[in-house]
Amino acid sequence: MPYVAASVADLVDHLSGIAHVDGDRLVVDDAARLRSEAAADLAWTAAFTSDDATAEAARWIVWEASQELGARSTSIAGLYEARGRGKVHGFTVPALNMRAQTFDMARTFYETAARADVGAVIFELARSEQTYTFQRPMDYSTFVLAGAIAAGWSHPVFIQGDHYQFNAKKYAADPEAMTEEIRRACRLALDAGYRNIDIDSSTLVDLSKPNRDEEQRENYERAAELTALIRSLETDVAVSIGGEIGEVGKQNSTADELRAYLDGYTRELARRAPGARGLAKVSVQTGTSHGGVPLPGGGVAEVRLDFEVLRELGEIARSYGLAGAVQHGASTLPDELFHRFPAVETAEIHLATGFQNTLYDHPAFPKALLDEIHSWVETNAADERKPDQTDQQFVYSSRKKAIGPFKRQLWDLETKDEILAAQASKIAFLFTELRVNGSMEMVARHVEVPRIARPLPEALQAAVAR
Repeated sequence: MPYVAASVADLVDHLSGIAHVDGDRLVVDDAARLRSEAAADLAWTAAFTSDDATAEAARWIVWEASQELGARSTSIAGLYEARGRGKVHGFTVPALNMRAQTFDMARTFYETAARADVGAVIFELARSEQTYTFQRPMDYSTFVLAGAIAAGWSHPVFIQGDHYQFNAKKYAADPEAMTEEIRRACRLALDAGYRNIDIDSSTLVDLSKPNRDEEQRENYERAAELTALIRSLETDVAVSIGGEIGEVGKQNSTADELRAYLDGYTRELARRAPGARGLAKVSVQTGTSHGGVPLPGGGVAEVRLDFEVLRELGEIARSYGLAGAVQHGASTLPDELFHRFPAVETAEIHLATGFQNTLYDHPAFPKALLDEIHSWVETNAADERKPDQTDQQFVYSSRKKAIGPFKRQLWDLETKDEILAAQASKIAFLFTELRVNGSMEMVARHVEVPRIARPLPEALQAAVAR
């Protein structure tokens, strides 16, 4: 198993001959060993050391190593702007929510991407996932970048804050407090190196209002306000910002809803931040739900996904200069549907629960651990159980909540190589179906990759000077 440093001095000593600090920068002495050995040690240390200063030092080293080795976190905005202008088309970018085994999943997916020359792939985490997976933005970006380093990746890394969502009940009680919660989340994401953020204020849409503009008003006003905030905080590259008009799992979105949202958003952003860049994409509802709908006896219900909605709304979005429409809740769809997303020019597709299912349901996953997780769910998530749910439905919908409490066991799983091979097979299939194979050159042509340095942590500076 990878090494977990107990102190900053221990970490510095462990990296001797692989990397060292010179002044306020990291010098990589042995890139091969950094990729094959130290990347995992740094990720495990950042995740599991009991010393906060050591975790901070590990995160800094991973960030600086990613800058040195070319696996730099950046924004996909340039590619999406090119799509909005009609310069590129015919593909759908997969955005992958990695809840468990994040380092190994990132390493595996980047290795798979490299074999197929895939550059257009996003790694993301929703605000809700941060909580139950025990991954703050700074943690998540560290694990993704460490995985990229371990994979030998030397291309742009796209890390995205997914569903920075307003809680409608909290907003009704105190709009300013709820909005400040999202503002803070945006600041933390940017501090962690995220350069892609999806603002989801679609929960504020009020269908009881007399017209579409009024229905969407709270949605587009808050989205524009947060866009203005993000633009004011940018220091190196334009952040790719997404909006949303229809809450996933609700009724399908319509053309007039999208136009009302985009027109209102454009007016409001011009008022708040004249000349500022707007949205890169917009998420719509087409008939899916997050995680799928579990059936009473097991399995997931068939989804009636409306590809015509995706096609029509994508065309409207591109007429406003956006990359197009985004599809959420798609990872549990039947395999035979995925080729249809690029066929209707879907800009981006979000994939989460399917990878979680591959982990939990794989034959190599230890039965004793699975039983322990199910028992934990029954005890600790009982308040989430709906009255009409069977045991199978309840466990399926709630077992994601065990990922954080069982994080170390999942990262240290002795049988993980077999499971990761299945994950690699799945992502290779999705890359092909979504037509992003061979997209490396396209990404290089349209994406800026600035070098971004971080201040040297005081504890690491002291350890080096000892």
